This record gives sequence, structure tokens and C-alpha cells, in this order.
Amino acid sequence: MVQLIVGRKGKGKTKHLLDKVNSEVKNISGSIVYLDKSTKHMYELNNKVRLINVSEYLVENAKEFLGFVCGIISQDHDLQQMYFDSFLKISCLEGADISEAVSKLEKIGEAFGVDFILSVSLDEAELPENLKEKVIVSL
Repeated sequence: MVQLIVGRKGKGKTKHLLDKVNSEVKNISGSIVYLDKSTKHMYELNNKVRLINVSEYLVENAKEFLGFVCGIISQDHDLQQMYFDSFLKISCLEGADISEAVSKLEKIGEAFGVDFILSVSLDEAELPENLKEKVIVSL
């Protein structure tokens, strides 16, 4: 399953994402991974959540990003949820159509039983029609 938290930069998407991950960690039996563009939020995350700074791994395009995500999943068979802060930036999709990447994440999630929660710096009106049903918070 893929869920989206959408809104322009500076609207508070990261706070919603952090609140969601920190509340979910109490109810989940598997592990959680939080991908971000830096380690800035390290101390705001529950210590059971694994924070990965994507910028350290030289990801240069969306295909490499999806391969990176699959690599993380392959190393943790208990993985249940992945949170992507600054999704457009870490996936190298700024200014691009995200439909294909989200569709691929949906397929990966179904195959491996992982839920993805994405913070996307777009207004809900800017999203492709097929993604609007995935929005859980619109700011």
C-alpha cells in the first residue's frame, strides 16, 4: 500500500510524517525504515525506527532509487513500513511525473508486504488523478 502526505514546501508534511511513524512504531511487530535527505530528524524519531540518509548513497535517478528501496527490503524480512520524507528530492523526481514510481512502489509493497508512506511537496490538485485516492493528509 502507498499513502501520500501532500502539500507545498513548508506546510508541515514532515511533522505529520514523524507523528505517524512514532505512533505506528508502538503498534507494529515488524521493523520500520525512514528515508530522508539528511539526518536532521534523527532525534525526533523513535529509536526503533531506522533512519537512512539517502544522499549518502549516490542515488542519481528514480530507477536507482527504486533499486535502493528493493535492496533495503531484501536485507530485512521483518520490514513492514517505509517512510519517505522529501520523496521528490530523494527519488530524483522533482519536476517529473511520479505516477510510474508510485505504481512500482505499489507492486513492490504487494510483493513483499511493505507499506510506503510518502511526503510529497505538491498540492493535491497537482497530483495525477490516479494518485489522489492515495492521499491521507493534504496540507
